[in-house]
Amino acid sequence: MTDFDLDVGITEEMIAIRENCRRFAGEVLRPVGAQLDRMTPEQVIAEDSPLWDALEKYKALGLEGMQESYGPDLTPSERALMHSIVLEELCWGDVGMFITFALYKMASTIARNFGREDLGEFFDARDEICCLALTEPNHGSDHCGFTEPVFRDPSIRPDCLVKRDGENFILNGQKAAWVSTGTIAGSAILFATFEDSKDGIADSGVFLLPLDLPGVTRGKPLDKLGQRTLNQGEIFFDNVKVDKQFFLMGGPDAYPMVWEFVLRGANIAMGQQFIGVARAAYDHALAYAKERVQGGVPIIEHQNVKSRLFQMFAKLETARAYVRRAAMAEAEQGEAGVPFQYAATAKIISTQTAFEIASEAMQIFGGNGLCREYPVEKIFRDARASLIEDGENSMLGIMAASRF
Repeated sequence: MTDFDLDVGITEEMIAIRENCRRFAGEVLRPVGAQLDRMTPEQVIAEDSPLWDALEKYKALGLEGMQESYGPDLTPSERALMHSIVLEELCWGDVGMFITFALYKMASTIARNFGREDLGEFFDARDEICCLALTEPNHGSDHCGFTEPVFRDPSIRPDCLVKRDGENFILNGQKAAWVSTGTIAGSAILFATFEDSKDGIADSGVFLLPLDLPGVTRGKPLDKLGQRTLNQGEIFFDNVKVDKQFFLMGGPDAYPMVWEFVLRGANIAMGQQFIGVARAAYDHALAYAKERVQGGVPIIEHQNVKSRLFQMFAKLETARAYVRRAAMAEAEQGEAGVPFQYAATAKIISTQTAFEIASEAMQIFGGNGLCREYPVEKIFRDARASLIEDGENSMLGIMAASRF
């Protein structure tokens, strides 16, 4: 893969940061990711796991806070382009590990995004990973389907409920095994429906809270097909008393808008991340095609392989162009952001492209593509998980179409 950029405005600084991230991805994320992928979920998060040493090396990159770390002189669109480049490079290394590391000290950033400097300072003092506690055992896409009638259906009873206790709150219930970093996080941005809701899920609250409160327990880490380097697991709440300081906002008028904001950002981020996964699959396939000899020549000299590689290249470049365009437009719009359908499209196009390119890469590898000795098998599994992750693709498409 060449480093030719169709984007206008790629600077020397961006190139230097890209090279630094690519070096880290190749020297740390890829080898450690391959090692973790073969471990049990319990071994991945054990005290002696190589995950923690890799996290320390990630901290040394100086990317905590991500976009805020790029320097003060960039315009919003330049910052978004830089962020797209960084996410692509790191997820080219290992997407599950990147998501884990990106959640390190994320609570402080979330607090300040909600205008809560007090909570930002509170979580600054805590050296921990955050998690997004949304999905529940009996609720997934319906829990964030803010465009759909089910979101305001009062007959829907979520699995995690909160009730007011004077100025404070009490939490009871469960978050499902799909909470990313759920069994290792020290803090959570938690979405919980009010016990006395007359508006279904729409009458919910957003909390940013430490997970060492009395009554919080964890389940087993999830054993899954793809992104095995990303810990996921259940969180249980048994009469957990939550101080009012950890409440961000809620109610049937504000909560749907919160979800639009959250999903818009998450979908664009997923788009940026899985361009890296798509490129990893393409790069492996291209390198293998140049090395693998059949019929007396490297297989890249066969027309069928050339055609496959071109189709992969075209899909990758098309998806990258759209995702970067959406990310830059989102940045330029400020708090208003782009309309939701554009963000959802970024996630759907990128993840579908990653899955298709990974599948084609396996075909180019032939039988070797099915073997764990070669990296494309893992990339295929990681890409497959993305079609469900952070909003199942067909559900996101339905939500996007509701805005037409």
